[in-house]
Amino acid sequence: MRFKRILTATAALAPLVALTAACEDPAKAGPASAPPAATAGAPAPSAPGAAGPAPASLAEAQAYLQKFTSCERLGTDPDDSRLPATDDTKDGDWAVTGRGACTDVKRHGDILIYLVSDMKTFQQAYYDHTQKEMRGGNGSFGVFSRVIVGKGFVAVPTKTKTAVDLVHSDLRILTCNPGFAVPAGYKNEKPLVDYCVLTDFVNSKDGEGSQNLEVPHDPSTEGPEKAGQPATGSLGLASAGSLAELKKLVSPHTVDCTDMTVTDEHVESIDYQPVVQGDDPRTWGVRERAVCGQLGGAQRAHNLNWLDTVGDMKALQSKAKAAQLADLADDGRLRLTASRLLVGTNVAVETNSKDVRFGLYQLQFLYLNCETGFTAPAGYRLEKSQVEGCVLTNFER
Repeated sequence: MRFKRILTATAALAPLVALTAACEDPAKAGPASAPPAATAGAPAPSAPGAAGPAPASLAEAQAYLQKFTSCERLGTDPDDSRLPATDDTKDGDWAVTGRGACTDVKRHGDILIYLVSDMKTFQQAYYDHTQKEMRGGNGSFGVFSRVIVGKGFVAVPTKTKTAVDLVHSDLRILTCNPGFAVPAGYKNEKPLVDYCVLTDFVNSKDGEGSQNLEVPHDPSTEGPEKAGQPATGSLGLASAGSLAELKKLVSPHTVDCTDMTVTDEHVESIDYQPVVQGDDPRTWGVRERAVCGQLGGAQRAHNLNWLDTVGDMKALQSKAKAAQLADLADDGRLRLTASRLLVGTNVAVETNSKDVRFGLYQLQFLYLNCETGFTAPAGYRLEKSQVEGCVLTNFER
């Protein structure tokens, strides 16, 4: 089996679970406490980069943030409704020495501010927390990170546009989810811990983050891998030499193949419809084919996913494109019961489970997307497919 793994420096993440819950609910915002008095005549803190002192107070951190965005009505009262009721940073393991919140009047959101005595300890705790969330089944944790790191403090804004404003400074977003890569044109800096990255791109679901200026990459025309880096533009695709190797690659953590049936016969159910149709998968370029999950009988079929080894990837993608466009023609959406085709170099998986697809993206499978005008936000992979009008990506709308 040949399989290129995601390389360490291209990682990404999101705010802590408790922080996110509090930050993304503007309805929770209420009257703020009075700000603590700043030291009379204290100079504004310098940029939190390599030079200059860290802010000595939340008020000094606020003063720095105000250079780039609105940060008004600083509050530190634990009962301030802008602060999360439950916060993992309060247990002392995160090196947090103070926390507060201010309001970005311009963007109609809030910013949590944390003073940090040891930034390496904080970053390590955040990395550990991200891994814990992912192991617990929250595989997308951290993909839309808004944990913004300065020198001696951390800011977590509730609004995407606030994050975009802040990264125009020396502040950087800390990301630690291994399924995410910094796109070309954005800073990719080494943090104080391994397997994370500091960057000035902002990824978001609302479309208000940083733009992805990359064009689809063509791995077949790009150079060899360099030490510690992927081939230019491409992180590679999953590969397996047989159906048994493909099963070993994806099961049991991503696809449940406890029950697997190897067959050329067409298998589908009312809830699970494969991409490859018809009684002869070889006409789609498929060599070997299996279905994982519990087939229908006395009870309805459950958890069906299809594994394919592929002899003609161009034929598979061409037929899958036609099927996808036919499905989109009805209402511009894919049916929920219809599987999506995720491909490697010589293998494919068909699934309608979003959780399964996310796991496959971590294994270097990419989704064949043939929507007209489709593009991916910053930080997602976007590569050429073998058919015109389609791309390979790990982004889903």
